[in-house]
Amino acid sequence: MTAARDGSVALSIPGVLTDPAVRQALIWEPFREGLEISWLYQAPDFDGPSAAFLKYAPGAHVPTHEHPGFEHILVLEGSQRDQNGLHEAGAVVINPPKTQHAVTSDDGCIVLAIWQMPVRFL
Repeated sequence: MTAARDGSVALSIPGVLTDPAVRQALIWEPFREGLEISWLYQAPDFDGPSAAFLKYAPGAHVPTHEHPGFEHILVLEGSQRDQNGLHEAGAVVINPPKTQHAVTSDDGCIVLAIWQMPVRFL
């Protein structure tokens, strides 16, 4: 994988949807308690669009937050749940602007998250 985090270089990650070894080999860094992140791109000053893979440890939790813009989630492995239900591998979840939720992963998961705008924690 070769790309600039600011999105200035084309990015291709062959096999990321189908091969768990590719996902495990991503460059992971601590993000929140129980979560690691592998950034794909971020807007300058973190005030615009961004995308990343998130790896939840079993039992990891993201507190209630609001989406000022769209959030798109693709669950690649494991599952996560929120007020809207359980989202297992293969699920696509779209949270529209002004929606709120908290997220938990009982058994751990890896998701692709694409944010139009950064979330606001409540």
